[in-house]
Amino acid sequence: MTKDKQLFGTFGVRRIANSILTPEFASMLAASYGTVFQGKIAIGGDTRTTTPMIKHAIISGLLSSGCDVVDLGILPTPAVQYAVKKYYDGGIIVTASHNPPEYNGIKFVDEDGIGIKEEDELAIEKLYFDENPLRASWEAIGNLYHNEMIIDEYIDEALEKVDIQAIKDAKLKVVLDCGSGAGCPTAPYIVQRLGCEIITLNCQVDGFFPGRNPEPVKDNLKDLIATVKELNADIGIAHDGDADRTICIDEKGNFVLGDKTFTLVEKQMLKENKGGLIVTTVATSSAIYDIAEEFGGKVIATAVGDLLVARELKEKKGLFGGEENGGLIFPEFVYGRDAALTVAKILEIIAKEKKPLSQLIDELPVYYSEKKKCECSDDKKTEVMDNIAKEVATLGYEIDTTDGVKIFKDDGWVIIRPSGTEPIFRSMAESDSQDKATELANWGKSLIEKYK
Repeated sequence: MTKDKQLFGTFGVRRIANSILTPEFASMLAASYGTVFQGKIAIGGDTRTTTPMIKHAIISGLLSSGCDVVDLGILPTPAVQYAVKKYYDGGIIVTASHNPPEYNGIKFVDEDGIGIKEEDELAIEKLYFDENPLRASWEAIGNLYHNEMIIDEYIDEALEKVDIQAIKDAKLKVVLDCGSGAGCPTAPYIVQRLGCEIITLNCQVDGFFPGRNPEPVKDNLKDLIATVKELNADIGIAHDGDADRTICIDEKGNFVLGDKTFTLVEKQMLKENKGGLIVTTVATSSAIYDIAEEFGGKVIATAVGDLLVARELKEKKGLFGGEENGGLIFPEFVYGRDAALTVAKILEIIAKEKKPLSQLIDELPVYYSEKKKCECSDDKKTEVMDNIAKEVATLGYEIDTTDGVKIFKDDGWVIIRPSGTEPIFRSMAESDSQDKATELANWGKSLIEKYK
């Protein structure tokens, strides 16, 4: 979050629902967005209990600004982005992604389905705080429509981009955990149509997320890991709350880090296309660069945020992109992290290579990573970051300040940055051994704690 922005984080606005994120807040913010993005606006949301309340407030705000609104229902964030890219003038997604159930959020996208630019966020905030959005006269108020067929189209087009028959022939056994989130109306049907034997966990829509927390980290996926091992499945697949991220469990029950699946799919995309431009963030593994060099690719790194990666992919006509958290971007399909095509592509790789996932991962460049986090109030983030940057600048290491500060040491790197969606700092490190990665991450965490 910059010094200028008061509401927007890395992608949209995320707060505790019905506390700060009230219907009045949502309606005014939506009217402000509608003032900047006039036209036909799509809206969809995840499964949270507060999503209907916030969504209806947003619809009212958009209609009052003269926008027509198309309600897409409950569906993944990338499905809304897909719909906007093909048919609409903008879009709003009601979701708090991986945050706990008491949170909700509002993601705004432009006509390409990409998260809006910072200048648009600032314009929307000005309209919001001045209480001066456009209010259409009674005869110019927008109309409300519904499109319940977009999910089927989204699934169909994702499946068109892989070799369905090859996956069917492999007869894979898949354990799927949607976390009761927005992947429930899409992911089971995708896996089923690919001819896999499917076992589902938490694939019932439930905004209380009774089975597990929406964030697909290892500690939250113990049931998935146990089920994969117990049933001798070929793969376990987990999504976050809005189904734009995918985390895999290999056939041995090992948790596969998101940057490993990113590297695996990058390798396949570069082989199929005989090279291409890869876009990622400064927080992603060095393995991305190694694979690009081996298979004729070029890598561009942005600040953290999938909307920044997506925008760079569009502007530079990139082949593929993503982040280290399991969010992969296929720009030909959606200008944003997309779980549907990610799942289909990973199953296709396993099927065509005729190798188990663990072996495919073992064949990738080996790096070890560690992540730590510290609580830090939003109002102190800038001060803490400034102090850390000043101290690091005196140490003589090579640094990268694209996002936070990334410090390169002889045995690896560590990046320290404030979260754009939560009141925390993150310290992420990578090295050639787990002990070194942990040591680097702890060192980064100690710098945060020194100044917070």
